[in-house]
Amino acid sequence: MARLPYADLESAPETVRETMARLPVKLNVFRMMANADTCFRPLLQLGAAILGRLALPARLRELVILQVGKSSPAPYEWTQHVPIARAVGASDEQIAAIDHSDLDAACFDARERAALRAGAELLCTPRLSDAAFAELQQHFPPREIVELLVTVGYYMMVARLLESTAVEIDSPTGTAIVDSIS
Repeated sequence: MARLPYADLESAPETVRETMARLPVKLNVFRMMANADTCFRPLLQLGAAILGRLALPARLRELVILQVGKSSPAPYEWTQHVPIARAVGASDEQIAAIDHSDLDAACFDARERAALRAGAELLCTPRLSDAAFAELQQHFPPREIVELLVTVGYYMMVARLLESTAVEIDSPTGTAIVDSIS
């Protein structure tokens, strides 16, 4: 049971009602975010940019999101993003490796390992080490490095919201979650 009530959409500000009305998937995470009405639309817009408009490859984005979900831990994120990861090309072997925190598994290429190692480091400290940053620079242009950092940070924030408020896990929606805010 959630520790806070989900936003009452009947009494919510018009911007919240309009935004929710446009979402084809009314997930509990959105209903909880809607309590912060001035943040709601901007949070969804950033989520939409991450899920639909990055130069960072979608499969890599999802592997990093799964890593955040697993390491936080945030079962809600894991539950929602495993089907998305599969839909964008992540293998069951890669998903299992993240589930077991085996970030150096042979199923990951050098770019994926660099991103996952950086993600693991960011989950523990706010500043990447020089070595981790240099490894990212070997594999990614500046735009994708920043997108990776933003993705990890955004999903860390979402994980903390989900876990602190005990948002109930919705059934996985697959790519519908991506389509709902893109």
